[in-house]
Amino acid sequence: MVPAVHAYSQTSMATLSLLVYDICSTTVGAIELKINKYIREWLGVPPSLSDVAMYRQKAKLKLSMKSILEEYKCGKARLLTMLEESDDPTVKTVQPSLKTGRKWKITEAVDESKECLRMKEVIGQTQTDRKGHGSTTDKWWSKTEGKEKRDIIIDEIRNKEDSTRVHKAVQQPQ
Repeated sequence: MVPAVHAYSQTSMATLSLLVYDICSTTVGAIELKINKYIREWLGVPPSLSDVAMYRQKAKLKLSMKSILEEYKCGKARLLTMLEESDDPTVKTVQPSLKTGRKWKITEAVDESKECLRMKEVIGQTQTDRKGHGSTTDKWWSKTEGKEKRDIIIDEIRNKEDSTRVHKAVQQPQ
């Protein structure tokens, strides 16, 4: 149990250092591939084990690790939303460009997650499992402000990453 916690703390420390510099998401993905190789060796699983099995958060058997690429994306999204919703008018008007490479654009990802949250609000609360209607409380996009709004955006980006892992798992042969 201790090595997993140690690996997790080193992962989050590495993610923090990646956010300071303008590193593209492709480079972070390459770093994650190397880390995944060593994690597979440490766990004693075959090299063919997909990262879907390692980082999926809604699976029945999940590890207590997070993807570095996912943390990188969430960190960049958190930074952009903090700059957009700043109380200082000069920070709001400047709108600095955050460089993330060609494959993944931070502004597009945040705008897409905002649109998805607005659409969820229009659709309303739906029943997705055996729990009764109204047993869970949802935070609505229009009724939140500040840190709660940023957290909802981050959760939506995490859900999108998790859904891409599901799509990847479905495409893999049995």
